[in-house]
Amino acid sequence: MTFKEKLLSGEFVVTSEIGPPKGIETHKILEDAESIREFTDAINVTDLQSSVMRLGSLSVCALLKQKGFDPIYQLTCRDRNRLALQSDLLSAASMGIENVLILTGDHPFAGDHPDAKPVFDLDSVQLLQVVGKLKSGTDMNGNKLEGRAPAFFAGAVVNPGAEPIEPQIIKMEKKIEAGAEFFQTQAIYDVKTFENFLSKTKHLKTKILAGIVLLKSAGMARFMNKNVAGVFVPDNLIKEMETTKDKAATCVEIAVRLIKELKPMCDGIHIMPIGWDKYVPRVIEAAGLS
Repeated sequence: MTFKEKLLSGEFVVTSEIGPPKGIETHKILEDAESIREFTDAINVTDLQSSVMRLGSLSVCALLKQKGFDPIYQLTCRDRNRLALQSDLLSAASMGIENVLILTGDHPFAGDHPDAKPVFDLDSVQLLQVVGKLKSGTDMNGNKLEGRAPAFFAGAVVNPGAEPIEPQIIKMEKKIEAGAEFFQTQAIYDVKTFENFLSKTKHLKTKILAGIVLLKSAGMARFMNKNVAGVFVPDNLIKEMETTKDKAATCVEIAVRLIKELKPMCDGIHIMPIGWDKYVPRVIEAAGLS
């Protein structure tokens, strides 16, 4: 059963993500993917995450597809105009890559090429509309595509911890109207915040995957609290990471607790290991999701 089939059938899904290398050697990233094959329903491939120049998401998705994975192609609006965005989407479909996660993308000043010119020709809502146009057999200007139309399964992102939350909900409604069929959330560390978000979005009939970022240290927690909008790591979790003698074990314990609390509320879990890919199987097994 594919990721799309499982999610739309109402089954609980588990996804994780991998970040392409800053270079052309792919053996390590493919090993990371192989280590979580039996534990996940799909693997996201990030698109120049944090605006750092890396190997492209599309290339890695193609390699994963060749090896029998069901990849989710992350595509940001930051670096491409509407011609390139549509071309890359068609390129993905031509290789059998149909799951796409549409994002606006971080500004280049946040990455390792701060002088790069941002494009942002389209935003995430507009790009979702483009995906819909391609699925109907035309480009965004109505020009007919040759042959069969691509069959994308399009997702988008939402930040349940944003304050105020209302603009996020309005944007979420626009994304659904534009064709988003599932949502992946920003990192959740405060379950009450997620509950509040769900209470305000229960009128939306969509699939939501709760995001879990593996907490590697107290310093990482404080950095996110200060610099990542909408992410709040409670003091008790920071203290746990600060006082532990085994950061990896405590990181896994925290992730498992959060997943067990979140599971009854959502349609799936998306794990963002941020380099700690080797702990993903431990998290999934301990949370009873394998």
